[in-house]
Parts: sequence; C-alpha cells; structure tokens
Amino acid sequence: MRKRGVVKERRMQSLDQEKLCQIPPSINNWTIHGLWPLKVFNCCTCWPMFQSDVQELEAQLDELWPSLLTIKSSFHFWREEWGKHGVCAACVEGMNSPLRYFQICLKLREQFDIYKWLQAAGITPSCHRSYKVAEVDQVLVPHLGDKHEIQCVTDSKGREVWFQVKIPLSRNLTLGCDHLGDDDGSGPGRRWSPGHPCPPDVPFYYLPIDHQKPTRPCG
Repeated sequence: MRKRGVVKERRMQSLDQEKLCQIPPSINNWTIHGLWPLKVFNCCTCWPMFQSDVQELEAQLDELWPSLLTIKSSFHFWREEWGKHGVCAACVEGMNSPLRYFQICLKLREQFDIYKWLQAAGITPSCHRSYKVAEVDQVLVPHLGDKHEIQCVTDSKGREVWFQVKIPLSRNLTLGCDHLGDDDGSGPGRRWSPGHPCPPDVPFYYLPIDHQKPTRPCG
C-alpha cells in the first residue's frame, strides 16, 4: 500500500442467482466487504494462508466477515481475501501476516459501527421508507469525514438500494484520503464491485435483512 487504502462495509450481496446467496442466521448487521490498497505495485501472491492462521479469530470473522455464498465456505472466502488483498497490504506495518491483516480488519469494523450511528439517528432498515444521501451523510460525516462514499445497486424493480460504504484510509489507517475514483476495481489486489455512488437527488432504500429471501428482502 503506497498512500491509501479502502475499507468497505456491505449491507447486501448483489447476485443474479438467488440460490447462490445466503445470509447466515446469526447475521443481522453490517458486515465487512474488504480492506485493500488502491495503489499496488508489488504483491506477494505466493504467500499462502492456512486455517490455523485465523483460528483464534474465526468466531469474530463468522459474525463480521462471513461468506454470503452457498458454494463457498467461510475459510475459502477469507483465504481469497488474503490472496487478493491481504498480500498486497502486507507491506504496511502491522499487517504483515494473515492473522494481523484480519485483526486490523476486525478492529476497523469495531471502530466504524455504521449500524449503531444510523440507528441512533433514526435511520433504520425499511421496505417502505427511503432516504437521501444528504440525510445519511449528516450522520456519517462526523464519524467518517466527508471523503467516504455511499454506494447503491439498482434492484429488479429499478430502485436504488444501499449496498455498501467505502471508507478511504491513509497508509497508517487513519481517515482523510480522497480520490475514491482511483479504485476502478482492476489490477492486483482489487475486486470488481457492482456498486455505484448513490445518486444525491434520488431516494434510495436501506432494506432489512431477510434470511429466507436474501436477494428479495421486501418481496
């Protein structure tokens, strides 16, 4: 990681085939999408990860960074995250092992408790009520600064649905970076994301979780 990285928290998984999607029964909150550098030049792609590397963190990872795919175990998912992103962030002090990388991610998730901030402000999941970017920004800016990005996906009904929050961080994992557009989802250590910035003038939905119908929580 040269200058900055991005940590993302996700609300839902956008998948075309519902049978591939699952939300574990214990998940009722925001989960981690990932943490990766925006500017990558050297990644040690041959750095393997073993289950024993994160054994002591499994309970926390299951709660805050679960796999949302029926065809992929949690460890398989975590190993992919390490192989795509962790090995590129490992040059940053404090993240130079799978254990330390995931410890940092969990610490950041604890620091950025989006659900708690929103709930305290009366912004709660709903199938009927919509919100605007300015409303949510008013809650998040005091905690995240003004460089974060609220991202949506467009659902089958043509509605804008809140998908994730991108939080840019400096090399020392503090807030304050910008140029989120530099992360185009391509290149080493990055993953394409279906999200787009929520339109500022179009209301979007913050949908509740439905464990039985994960991709269609409101029918």
